[in-house]
Amino acid sequence: MGRPRGPVVRAAWEKTPRENTPAAAKGGGLMAFAIGPQLLDGCVLAVLSRGDAYGYILTQQVKARLDISESTLYPVLRRLQRDGLLKVYDRPYQGRNRRYYAITTVGRTQLERRREEWKQFRDGVEELLKEDEQDGQTYLFG
Repeated sequence: MGRPRGPVVRAAWEKTPRENTPAAAKGGGLMAFAIGPQLLDGCVLAVLSRGDAYGYILTQQVKARLDISESTLYPVLRRLQRDGLLKVYDRPYQGRNRRYYAITTVGRTQLERRREEWKQFRDGVEELLKEDEQDGQTYLFG
């Protein structure tokens, strides 16, 4: 099996390593999953659906949930702008310009598609990973 495509994003909600795991042995503790560009696009669009934001604030809002670098997000922003999902405008702030990003109508439509796709994907994974209990025993894929 090859390397996963897309940036590797760590779940920000798991801050401490579990005992007796490879992550704990290495001193880490965050679970790492590859995130595809469609999901990352959806995350950025979701943040912007709540209101326009300039680059730094936008990246901080995404980084609050996903361990991702700014250098990963700025190409995403440029691609979303190029595809017409975002519009960009500048506003002066303390003698310099801040670049703001705003979701477009096309971007909102795309966000709804991404949300539906995510729900289907999430539900499928949860179904695969769920544990069922029968007769006091736990069975995977019960």
